[in-house]
Amino acid sequence: MNEQDKVASFVQEHEMESPPTYRLLDVVSELGEVAKDAAESTDYGSSPEEVNIASDEIGDVLFSLLALAEATEIDAGEALEEAMAKYDERIADSGTPSSGN
Repeated sequence: MNEQDKVASFVQEHEMESPPTYRLLDVVSELGEVAKDAAESTDYGSSPEEVNIASDEIGDVLFSLLALAEATEIDAGEALEEAMAKYDERIADSGTPSSGN
């Protein structure tokens, strides 16, 4: 995935390497910021149609997730393809992408 390569180069260039556990914490932290945008923009769920999430917050989550993939030596593009195939199989088998758990 080209985006993963961009993130990996940026991380290396700016000496931002971190162990996978720290990368995971960063993903969760950034996702929390997305949740905060959603919560605040909807008056904490009172007006769900008003959801407003800043695109740079989504970008932060993607950056963090791609950095995690790189730190764990997982090809994000291949992982996405695996997930899509899994969802296709579930839909074919049960009519829903849910795992049923």
